Amino acid sequence: MAEPLLEITPLTEAVGAELRGVDLGPPLPPALLARLRQVWLDAGVLVLPGQPLTSAAFLAFARQLGEVSEYPFLRGLADHPEITEVVKLEHETVNFGGVWHSDTTYLPRPPMATLLIARETPPAGGDTLFASQVAAYAALPERLKQRLEGLVAINSSAKAEVSRTREDRLREAARSDDAQVFEAGHPAVRTHPETGRRALFVNPAHTVRFEGMTEAESAPLLAELFAHQVRPEFICRVRWAPGTLAIWDNRQLLHFPVNDYHGHRRVMHRITLKGDAPV
Repeated sequence: MAEPLLEITPLTEAVGAELRGVDLGPPLPPALLARLRQVWLDAGVLVLPGQPLTSAAFLAFARQLGEVSEYPFLRGLADHPEITEVVKLEHETVNFGGVWHSDTTYLPRPPMATLLIARETPPAGGDTLFASQVAAYAALPERLKQRLEGLVAINSSAKAEVSRTREDRLREAARSDDAQVFEAGHPAVRTHPETGRRALFVNPAHTVRFEGMTEAESAPLLAELFAHQVRPEFICRVRWAPGTLAIWDNRQLLHFPVNDYHGHRRVMHRITLKGDAPV
């Protein structure tokens, strides 16, 4: 059987691509899976509209890409605990994870990838922004590249700005160890294990300081990096509809769910894939 004709549309010059022409329901042939993975690595975030996958099919596709991991704070779906439901209800004003971040960088081995599929979407709004940290690193002034060389960034799960975005969900679906604080140190600039590209690896949600420095001593440099990381030329916007699936590479991106749909319900299902220790 001939491979399907893939329609690939870049979202911006720096980051993101939309892919049409593939059905993710059945297992993908090895050659097609390899092609999809290469497009994803090049784009950072890959958007596949029109994928009305069951939870079982969603999980089976994720396992073709890597080893599935579970989120440390929330219980997953009752019948598929590896899938976390990301919800904002009509009466809520705070959205889950509503700050620029890379997923769970407070773990020793942060996830390689996140897969998110839209189940219910508001009539407008609820988009997600993605920022290429490969482009952000490449655009740094040489003085900052030199200063960051060898620095280790300390990341914590307890940083207040992101902790408050979990509160609504923790009230209803917290794991028994939800009060545990996770902390890990990673290179401020990491080398991607598959592409070899270098990327900034700090983020406003989790990075609290640099190793060997206090939070106060780290604050000026972190503030400069946080502002630089999300410059408009590094960013793309993903718009959701039920059945839209996005796969993003946490090793080279930050993301930000836009909280502009008060009074409406938004339901997404998320899977994360295990990664390695950043170097």
